[in-house]
Amino acid sequence: MTYQETVNWMFSQLPMYQRQGKTAFRKDLSNTLKFSEYLNFPERHFKSVHVAGTNGKGSTSHMLASVLQEAGYRVGLYTSPHLKDFRERIKINGKPVSKMFVAGFIKRNRPFFKANQLSFFEMTVGMAFDYFFKQQVDIAIIEVGMGGRWDSTNIITPELSVITNIGLDHTQFLGDTLEVIAFEKGGIIKANVPVVIGETQKETKLIFEDLARKANSNIVFADQEPNQVLASDLKGPYQSKNIKTVIQAVTTLKNIGYIITDLQLKSGLLHVVKNTGLLGRWQVLGENPKVVCDTGHNREGLAYTMRQLQHEIFNKLHLVFGVVSDKDISSIADLLPKEATYYFCKPDIPRGKDATELKLTLSEFDIRGEVYNSVIDAYNNAFNNASPNDFIFVGGSTFVVAEII
Repeated sequence: MTYQETVNWMFSQLPMYQRQGKTAFRKDLSNTLKFSEYLNFPERHFKSVHVAGTNGKGSTSHMLASVLQEAGYRVGLYTSPHLKDFRERIKINGKPVSKMFVAGFIKRNRPFFKANQLSFFEMTVGMAFDYFFKQQVDIAIIEVGMGGRWDSTNIITPELSVITNIGLDHTQFLGDTLEVIAFEKGGIIKANVPVVIGETQKETKLIFEDLARKANSNIVFADQEPNQVLASDLKGPYQSKNIKTVIQAVTTLKNIGYIITDLQLKSGLLHVVKNTGLLGRWQVLGENPKVVCDTGHNREGLAYTMRQLQHEIFNKLHLVFGVVSDKDISSIADLLPKEATYYFCKPDIPRGKDATELKLTLSEFDIRGEVYNSVIDAYNNAFNNASPNDFIFVGGSTFVVAEII
């Protein structure tokens, strides 16, 4: 099969949470462990950092990778979901895995996938670990897909565990309180492995401290440490918390033997996009009118981006907005500016929420707009209606952003 045929097969044959939802989430690591054994345990042959959290784990992972690259390390980076191309999920020093490797890996292992009914994520994690081992990375930054305890990535024993923060997202899978979700995400805390927590939250602090004590893991809360304030090319006030988390993570890595200078830390934070190819974090797509997209989609993520909007100067605000079908609209409606013009759309995935239903639900909160046949149609209408001094924001879902970039 060609690369595109391979990717099409992966998406059509195997369940994937981001597209289908509940059918792809398993509270069971047996398939991942079985596949790892089949591949001769590749994750045991490279060092890693494990990153979990409700918001900021993607940005934090890319920042850490960038800093380590600046320090001269050969750095693997595994993240999800992708925006444009599956290969964005698996990179080394910012370069995506080759199409040849993806196609070859699937061809070699397809009998195993079929016999054991692996999920998309189980299969992809195995691919990443196998690639990083074969390419002999010095260290890999591994982002959790969802949760932590039962996430397929949680078969690694990292050098460091990082948990950015805890919010009410994916409650149908992880639990409906911050304490319960913290326990699930805290499942990445391993015996004798240090852990950095990005944000101190009264509901979750004791949970993390208890898990760390039981694991004999040194725990540090990054926002409680007197770290310096550094700049990054990832814009938005919300990145300040991620930067503090990364600085503390780098401090911890230095304490266990990694060599990273202050200059390399600063340079890594300033060149995240160039070094890693990160997309969709307060990304400016155009000027006059200014067009920005952001992948923040849960309450905490949207709250950050809506606050950032308040710092912008414009005449009129246009929002190209779509969500997935299992999104609790009432939980985010109060964050959305009522004075904006909305262009409702459905992301082009099975899990996308019908744009007419979205409009009807938000109308109950005095949020008004029109329905469009696609994300592109919604964006084109917003762009045509906007004046040079207006502002267009594209978001609500990672998949809406993916269709624009």
